[in-house]
Amino acid sequence: MLSSRSKKILQELMSTKNPLTGLYLANTNQVSVRTIRNDIKNLDSILKQNGASIFSIMGKGYRLEISNNQKFNQFIGNFVNKSYFHPFYIPKTSKERVSFLIRKLLLSDNYLKMEQLADEIFVSKSTIQNDLKAVKKIFNNYEIDLKSKPSHGFKVDGSELKLRYCMAEHVFNRKEQEEKKGINVNLPFLSQDELDCILEIILRQLRIHQITSPDISINNLLIHIAITYKRIKCGHNVILYKADLQDIVNKKEYLVAQDIVMEIKRIFNVDFPEDEIAYIAIHILGIKTLKYTNKKIEQIMDGQILKAIEYALDKVEEKFYLGIKEDKELILNLSLHLKPAINRYKYRMNIRNPMLQDIKNNYPLAFDVAVVASLAIGEYTKTFFNENEVGYIALHFGAAIERKKMKSLPKKCLVVCASGMGTARLIYYKLKSYFGNSLDVIGTTEYYKLGQTNLDDIDFLVTSIPISKEIEVPVIEVNAIMNENDLKKIEKFMLRSKQKIKTYFDKDLIFFQKEFESKDKVLNYLNTKLLQKGLVDDTFLDAVYERERIALTSFGNLVAVPHPITSKAKRTFLAVCTLEHSIDWGKKPVQLIFLLCVKQNSQEDLQQMYNLLIRIIQNNSIVQDLIKIRTYKEFMSEIQKHSDE
Repeated sequence: MLSSRSKKILQELMSTKNPLTGLYLANTNQVSVRTIRNDIKNLDSILKQNGASIFSIMGKGYRLEISNNQKFNQFIGNFVNKSYFHPFYIPKTSKERVSFLIRKLLLSDNYLKMEQLADEIFVSKSTIQNDLKAVKKIFNNYEIDLKSKPSHGFKVDGSELKLRYCMAEHVFNRKEQEEKKGINVNLPFLSQDELDCILEIILRQLRIHQITSPDISINNLLIHIAITYKRIKCGHNVILYKADLQDIVNKKEYLVAQDIVMEIKRIFNVDFPEDEIAYIAIHILGIKTLKYTNKKIEQIMDGQILKAIEYALDKVEEKFYLGIKEDKELILNLSLHLKPAINRYKYRMNIRNPMLQDIKNNYPLAFDVAVVASLAIGEYTKTFFNENEVGYIALHFGAAIERKKMKSLPKKCLVVCASGMGTARLIYYKLKSYFGNSLDVIGTTEYYKLGQTNLDDIDFLVTSIPISKEIEVPVIEVNAIMNENDLKKIEKFMLRSKQKIKTYFDKDLIFFQKEFESKDKVLNYLNTKLLQKGLVDDTFLDAVYERERIALTSFGNLVAVPHPITSKAKRTFLAVCTLEHSIDWGKKPVQLIFLLCVKQNSQEDLQQMYNLLIRIIQNNSIVQDLIKIRTYKEFMSEIQKHSDE
């Protein structure tokens, strides 16, 4: 059996074609390079029996080679699907033990003794005591207490509603389910036949009542109904507030829940009280997606939600200047999404977003926009959206940003010459041939006519002669017979010159190989440096922490990109810090920090900078190179190399 660390090493090796250094693997696992060498040796001996092996490449690191795909895939499937309650499963790390203890406690109606738990997983009583501190913190999030009784042990204590929400999140392997396609749930307390039967009932009734929902939402509904069924059988019932109960009973989703319950009762002979039917109806409310055809947006939108969206888009435009506040598709999609999202908040439902990390990694701008929009919508509707909900909202903004890019008009230029239209036409056709649809060459004009020419819609001039008079648009001078350098000069201008990336990095704000042991120490250090240079004010650090509270800015791959919730800087720049050793940043190791500071009321196009950050976040080879660098010159050379890609 693979240890937790070996699995993580294997996942890292599987995720890239490039070799990974022992130092990188040591930092991501927060162990020594020597420990990694021993892990690699043991892992390699296991893999060689299962269709793969690990090669050590001198000066570059370790690379996974698969010789037998079928055998290797079977091996992966075997250890990925191990249940936490397999008779031979023994949790090795503190994280694994905490998960094990949570599940044990949630699924037990009796008190559990500390000695019994320690013996079961072969650890000391003091280890269990320490792990229970983390368990209590997680239970506190659900308002669940861990009650102790002398000579009896521990037992969970909380409202049935909160216990079920906690079960839905922790009793089964969420990560494992998220990696599978379609509707697929595995619960340790129900047989697959029982789950399949309940799923069939859900799908049939949703179809009859013409309710559509994505697979992940149906997964969640199945989990909650399965837990409800199990808890009722064990004599535990939900009791709702009277106001909530009356509110739900009057909704049509209650009728859908009744029909689902009638079928379950007929097959499994289990009675569902009115509160339990309402509990299921709440979850149907939380997954329901509105259907629309050719109706006007206003006909299918909730007026209050529409006003909240308008308020949020004003806030987004005020901060980001994206030009998407009139995007009808964005407004429609947000309206359709927010109705069930607000219901989820109203009835205290939890939701998971399996795409969250990918969204944060690949669409950081869209995620930041969604943070601002979510706060504005929450302020307007008196709701709160957690990180999972913000991730879903980010998808809609990401799509709107891409639509805006697609609709962007090509740059317009005018060709200027001294005399002789032959040279001008030659430049004209050369530009059309090289740039195609990305450049609209309006036409040509002689120099002496320039004063009478309307340049309002022109982005720049291309000229084969020097222009001494003041012109209100940029001028690019080229040779009469254009060469490759001339074309590259124009291309750089159209792409807003890659050289601009350098302006975001200040030599005095890049710090190499620092020894900090916590996120707080890093942020305090960088904040002090920015204050000393007069680039931010005393409210900056609080705004950074406010953003961290909404969603952590550690992206995986040893990178974090902290930034304030609202623009606080006097100019746009990146402060950078690399660390000798990785630190914990919200359960993710981090060794490379980009502190992003955007100028207040800036109208800059920051997409190029975001693209660079995405490229770094996604490529562990770039990260490995950057954290080894010790000079500004080397650092900027590496940054420039990747900004030019």
